[in-house]
Amino acid sequence: MSPIAKGVYMGKFVKVAETKDVAAGTGILVELEGERIALFNVDGTFCAIGDVCTHSGGPLSEGDLDGDVVTCPWHGAQFDVKNGEVIGPPAPDPVHSYHIKVEGTAILIERP
Repeated sequence: MSPIAKGVYMGKFVKVAETKDVAAGTGILVELEGERIALFNVDGTFCAIGDVCTHSGGPLSEGDLDGDVVTCPWHGAQFDVKNGEVIGPPAPDPVHSYHIKVEGTAILIERP
């Protein structure tokens, strides 16, 4: 039985950027319905996580990206940009991870 048949809501995908907007090895801030989202380009694969560090609110979109790990610019907490999991302290909790689709040059994020 498919997830839709079980009654699970499938979110709508919304365009947030173009592929040219996010150079490889970098991240940018995008907003989707008032949510701040950090959008990263990991060697041509786009990943999106919540932009607000769970330690003290630092902007993850402004952090340094090394492979698939972003380091918060405020206190050095590290997160996996593929799933939002904490890689290094002082962050106590993961951040939300978003589903992404690329259609042509458009980057779309699934609205929660």
